[in-house]
Amino acid sequence: MEIFFTILILILAVSVSGVVTKVLPVRVPLPLIQIAIGALLAWPQFGLHVTFDPELFMVLLIPPLLFVDGWKTPTREFFQNGREIFILVLVLVLVTVVGIGYLIYWLMPGIPLIAAFALAAVLSPTDAVALSSIVGKGRIPKRMMSVLEGEALMNDASGLVALKFAVAIAMGTMVFSVSGVTIEFFKVAVGGLLAGVVVTWVYSKSLRLMSRWSGDDPATQIVFMLLLPFASYMIAEHIGFSGILAAVAAGMTITKSGVIRNAPLAMRLRADSVWSMLEFVFNGLVFIMLGLQLPGIWQTSVIQAELDPSVETWMLFAAVAVIYFALLILRFCWLWLMKRFSRLFLKKKPLQFANYTVRELWLASFAGVRGAITLAGVLSVPLFLSDGSPFPARYQLVFIAAGVILFSIFAGVIALPLLLHNFKVGDKEADINEIRMAKAAMAEVAIVSLNKMEERLSADVDEKLDPEDISEVASRVTGYLRRRTAGQDEIDHNLLIEDLERRFRLTALRAERGELYHLRATRKISNETLQSLLVDLDLLEAVLIDKEH
Repeated sequence: MEIFFTILILILAVSVSGVVTKVLPVRVPLPLIQIAIGALLAWPQFGLHVTFDPELFMVLLIPPLLFVDGWKTPTREFFQNGREIFILVLVLVLVTVVGIGYLIYWLMPGIPLIAAFALAAVLSPTDAVALSSIVGKGRIPKRMMSVLEGEALMNDASGLVALKFAVAIAMGTMVFSVSGVTIEFFKVAVGGLLAGVVVTWVYSKSLRLMSRWSGDDPATQIVFMLLLPFASYMIAEHIGFSGILAAVAAGMTITKSGVIRNAPLAMRLRADSVWSMLEFVFNGLVFIMLGLQLPGIWQTSVIQAELDPSVETWMLFAAVAVIYFALLILRFCWLWLMKRFSRLFLKKKPLQFANYTVRELWLASFAGVRGAITLAGVLSVPLFLSDGSPFPARYQLVFIAAGVILFSIFAGVIALPLLLHNFKVGDKEADINEIRMAKAAMAEVAIVSLNKMEERLSADVDEKLDPEDISEVASRVTGYLRRRTAGQDEIDHNLLIEDLERRFRLTALRAERGELYHLRATRKISNETLQSLLVDLDLLEAVLIDKEH
């Protein structure tokens, strides 16, 4: 029962955090609220203690979150920015591991070099979820945000694989060699990607069979889909590949496989709602778990630092600040170097970094916020070596990693809004014109399809339909579509007509809903009839409200 109550408390805390962010007069990023709530719950007065199992954390929370991120990542933009993402995910991570690793080794003499590399590896992944919570959606230019999201999506794997190698070398289970580590890295990475693609492919091929057996039951199909990221992760890990990359690949493949596009409407609507809810809850649990661990990390680290003759307590706090600013400066310098390199040697097809101003370089640098993967990675460092001796300076690694996470979030909260002040994100008029163009193209194709349908129905004697009725209905629907294909001079008038029509339809829908509840209250219809008709009304209202926004 204690575990059950703990889970309920954590989910309640996630829900409360969402309310608190709306109530506060000052906008505070959701991750900070959740970390604060977690730390408050861990305070002695509340006494909520949750044992952090890194392996369980990685299996339970990370795969579905990465799956959703991969699912929502625009595939076209991801591959368009493939060079930039590759440079940040592989090359910058390698530079970070080596450069920051030697800095940590020099800064903290009690940390061995291999352990310093392990800490640098776990500090390399960035967190797009925390970034979005800090700046909000649509504040950062689309092209830059797509690179940052792609980086955060992929460098979780590169950072954790580097951590895995460093720990294996420290444990004595692996001998370091550049060629051996490189081959193993690409084997783990490529194998993880292929595992995710194969599992999703098998799922997409078997979905038709499952639909036949379940009778197109959306609940059954969504449950199978919920299991997909876990299956990808666990199969890849069992084989010895990267489960994180497998979950990412599964999410990105699900859009290409046509599973969602060809799924029944009920499944598409429910799947989107279910995954949105799970994403909110799991993201919240990640940061609340981080907050829950902070008091314990603080207390343990301070006590062990006092017992360690080679370390002063103030050195731990100083190390957090120095290492964070070193990460920030290293990231800025790397982006600036890529900008110069692109302008000098890639003039025909420059990298996106070539167009960055100094302000945008700092924006991309402060956007490298650290988050849950860093905490899970550092807490996965074993307590003991293979010979039974304690893992060297483990408490220092955990304290510094947790401190850098908090420091990066606080620095982002302060710096990013300042850098984005009066920052022109993009051409909104161009976006509006693109939407209008797409709607016009869709309408033209739809009109052609309606004309063919009208001809087919008029010629079909079995339908027994009045030609005048066919013509009237076809004209009404075609007239609505033709308003979308109007010229620029008529657009404003047509938009006014559409808005007026939407308002009338919403008024009618809400009146119909009220009458449905009245009929149920007076027992003139059953609850099943009520629920069936409410679904139709809710779908129509969702479409009309979406048009409003």
